[in-house]
Amino acid sequence: MNILIVVTHLLGTGHLRRAMMLARAFAGGGHQVTLASGGTEVPGLETAGINLVQLPPLKSDGTNFTTLLTDDGVRADAAYLARRLDRLLDCIKDGPDVLITELFPFGRRVLAPELLDILDAAQRLPRPPKILCSIRDILAPPSKPAKAERADQIIAQYYDAVLVHSDKAATPLEISWPVSDALRAKLRYTGFVAPPAPEPHPDRAGEGEVLVSAGGGAVGLPVFETALRAARLTPALHWRLLVGGADPASAIAGLQAIAPENATVEPARPDFPQMLNHAICSVSLAGYNTAMDLLQTGIPALLIPFDDGGEVEQTLRAQSLAALPGFDMLLSAELSAEAMAQHVTKLSQMSRRPVQGVAMNGAAEALRIVEEIAGANT
Repeated sequence: MNILIVVTHLLGTGHLRRAMMLARAFAGGGHQVTLASGGTEVPGLETAGINLVQLPPLKSDGTNFTTLLTDDGVRADAAYLARRLDRLLDCIKDGPDVLITELFPFGRRVLAPELLDILDAAQRLPRPPKILCSIRDILAPPSKPAKAERADQIIAQYYDAVLVHSDKAATPLEISWPVSDALRAKLRYTGFVAPPAPEPHPDRAGEGEVLVSAGGGAVGLPVFETALRAARLTPALHWRLLVGGADPASAIAGLQAIAPENATVEPARPDFPQMLNHAICSVSLAGYNTAMDLLQTGIPALLIPFDDGGEVEQTLRAQSLAALPGFDMLLSAELSAEAMAQHVTKLSQMSRRPVQGVAMNGAAEALRIVEEIAGANT
């Protein structure tokens, strides 16, 4: 079976990383997989067995997702967008058996002309593919009813199913999106999409430390700066800041210049999930992939949801997780060194929570569902 996944990450990297986990599961099932990525290039992705097609990249203007910029920070013009569409149409011409769009039509509305063009092209093929949408556990709620109604119309016109990457018992889609009867009939819950639970670190890296992270984007600087001030208030604890983003060097240098003796600042590490097995507490944003790491390792965690520009996705996720033992939430409006130190001191004294009971096999279940819908049981 030939599967095409289309994804564009505009700010962080979570959308692409989740799509890559699905792609690896499909490839592991013996299928040919093309992943068309329309965001900025992300180094270090494991693409073995996957045909990665890099489109002319786009990024948002910070949290202004209605303005699309090129890699150079210039507003993307019609000619630039046309080159992206040409690459996507080339992928469609290959005749996929399954086409999966990530997030659209529930988000990425700024890319609607591009995505509707490829959906139309797919339906015009002599043998149209099955068309599915892939969405995370929590969406940005529609700002007006018309947006939800338009999403329903597009789903009804083009899509065979919507893959919801969450555990329905823990996080039903209704938490963040108005689910109509027509939409509900097309929802297929996969469980959370996560890599295998991380093994203990061979060097026990992170042991006894407070790990502070902010995903793969560049929006965590206030959290890191506050963590260093909180470290000064908790001299008995060692804090380790893992700083990511496309160009973290300048941020790291600035943070190292103000770090107290009980704090280490270094680049984000690929062994971060393993380090969570040994740390005493995590401080992080509340992105999807980070939440999966926290759930799988059971580490006590302080969540500081990203909410700039009216973003509510991470706040809703953090509220949902805060109902579980060992999770605290601190809103950005309440962020201070004193508050962070108080939460971390409490969490660092807690035991790990049980890691069973939440469906984490989303990639394998997505493979089963896709094979079932496409009639390609293997």
